[in-house]
Amino acid sequence: MSHHGVGLRAVLRPAAFLTAGVLAVPLLAGCGSDDDVAKPLAAQDIALAARGQVADGGTLKWAVDALPETLNTYQADADTGTTRVAQATLPSMFRMDATGRPVADPAYLESAKVIETEPRQVVLYKLNQQAVWSDGREIGAADFVAQWRALAGKDTAYWTARNAGYDRIEKIERGANDLQVRVTFSRPYADWKSLFSPLYPKDVMGTPDAFNDGARRRLAVSAGPFKVDKVDTAAKDVVLGRNPRWWGRPAKLDHIVLHAVDRDKRVSALADGSADLADLDPADAQRIGLAARDKGGSAPLQGGKTSLSNLRAWARAHGFDADAVAAGKEDLAKSISRYLDQQRALEALDVRKSLEPAYTQLALNGAAGPLTDERVRRAVARALDRKELARLVLTPLGLPAVPVGSHLALSGQPAYADDSGALGAQDTKAAQALLADAGWVPGGPVKDGKKGQKAAGPESDREEKSDGGTDGEYVVGEDGKGDAGGRHLAEEGRHGGAAGAYAPKGTAAPAGAKAAPLAKDGKPLTLRFVLPSGPGSDTLNTVATRISAMLDRLGISTTITKVSDESYFKDHIAAGDFDLALYSWPSSAFPATDARPIYAKPLPAADGSVNVEQNYTRVGTDQVDQLFEQAATTLDEDEATSLIKQADSHIWAAAGSIPLYQRPQLVGARKDLVNAGAFGFQTPVYEDMGFLKKGAKAPASPSRG
Repeated sequence: MSHHGVGLRAVLRPAAFLTAGVLAVPLLAGCGSDDDVAKPLAAQDIALAARGQVADGGTLKWAVDALPETLNTYQADADTGTTRVAQATLPSMFRMDATGRPVADPAYLESAKVIETEPRQVVLYKLNQQAVWSDGREIGAADFVAQWRALAGKDTAYWTARNAGYDRIEKIERGANDLQVRVTFSRPYADWKSLFSPLYPKDVMGTPDAFNDGARRRLAVSAGPFKVDKVDTAAKDVVLGRNPRWWGRPAKLDHIVLHAVDRDKRVSALADGSADLADLDPADAQRIGLAARDKGGSAPLQGGKTSLSNLRAWARAHGFDADAVAAGKEDLAKSISRYLDQQRALEALDVRKSLEPAYTQLALNGAAGPLTDERVRRAVARALDRKELARLVLTPLGLPAVPVGSHLALSGQPAYADDSGALGAQDTKAAQALLADAGWVPGGPVKDGKKGQKAAGPESDREEKSDGGTDGEYVVGEDGKGDAGGRHLAEEGRHGGAAGAYAPKGTAAPAGAKAAPLAKDGKPLTLRFVLPSGPGSDTLNTVATRISAMLDRLGISTTITKVSDESYFKDHIAAGDFDLALYSWPSSAFPATDARPIYAKPLPAADGSVNVEQNYTRVGTDQVDQLFEQAATTLDEDEATSLIKQADSHIWAAAGSIPLYQRPQLVGARKDLVNAGAFGFQTPVYEDMGFLKKGAKAPASPSRG
């Protein structure tokens, strides 16, 4: 949820002593050391080059998952493509830097600061005097007012995804001149830097019709280095052209084309030149890496005398599907020849890798079944070796395998601290004690609902179902997804990027003795692990299988149920139809605002239902809510950071969600494409992207030393 790369707004984070299920309260104040503030775990990898080395002109073909449904980032169905269009074409008062902090964008702001706190908080924006819309009109207070009124939540004719922050504004006025905008808040708002990023022209925000429909397929007026030339639904393209009225450093590229390419066709698109830049799954990244090392690798076809068995062995080793491997010698040889031709084309590509500003978590549904008991949730959490899971995912990719220690920030951000000590490290004995205290004991007969029968053990409980779909990644709340309550929601299912978890094919679960099954009141302790299915899901399932093995050692049985991509989020995660699940949240520069609905205590709604906002684990406390509110209203940044860390400690203690690892970011790119790739935290600088001049030396990549 990061609009312009700031926060969750575009998408959507020695041991504590546990005795008889009671958490040692003193540790809740925050368990990370302030002296141990870390840097981002991985640097961005964008082939950084000076503008003087970049050729003028050219078209960048950038693969995206789908044609954006809307170009309005404040609508519920905005996605990654929507965000990229906004970043390249619209003003943003603040952008994200390489450490995940908001910084003023000098193209639009000379300064922005709080100038009054009593009797009301007042922020004064001083705009860049050169900043104009593409129709020649100055960017000014009228645009700020129109956006505030559209997003404040008072006019239900506007179909907005969120109103956080805008609902705290009392008034907006022109300052001492046309370049000044005064924003007065009705109550203090710590995250004021999150607002007006991006800023749309009053032409879009001025009326409900323009907001709801006018900006879905066109942006007639823009104010960035690029403008929207056209949205071609037939070709699945959004074409951005250089903005002639841009006052900043001119864009190096003539055009950026965001082109929809299915994930399983990304390598082919990069090989044949129909894409220059694309997010990749690990297997595709590995294939490009092999092409660079092997320089084609034509050995299996030399002399035409290779046996069919050798061809099949080679094909299996290189990831050919079962049908291709089973083909006759002539057909298989042709398939291998085509593969090798493509490998030679892939030699012109790099894999650029970093860590996304997002983390993958294990979600525990606290609304139904055994996990309603916090002792059982804590036991599940303490059964997990999070270091092992991080290594499983990240070590094969050459990325730092460090577990995420916070729900509310990532390493490098000011609010980050490893607060996991509030729950406790992996400890089998402590987990067993918690389960025993909750009444779950090993061995003994259990009923399976049929008279006189015993339930099956852990192995036969394992259920494998698949009805197709695409796994991809599940980053909840990214790219402007919103719900009717005015907060960001997830894209229901899939977003662009790398899959949620990775491991080499054939990775075995670790050895370990299984405990006797646990039972209570004649029922076994069995948890339903819901996962997506389809292409790209193997590695995500590998992590789930490893977690299941860890739970087996306690006597907790898991059934793995695979569902389609289309139904995974909507019908299971959002609907609460799961015990365990894996999905990801993006980090935020504004956790007090953006993370609050993710961890807010579910409350009864007027119609008798329960309003969970974005808290899909249904686990929340009044104390966490209060800490978020305090953090959102203090203007003391140090105090706000302290409050966020305290809130995170309480979230850990509740054990509704367990952060596992920061998500990998793998991007395939032409070697001569610079200032683009795996951006990490930082908002891309679109005007600097381009292709190297002839004779210019390609910059070194941090991921390759």
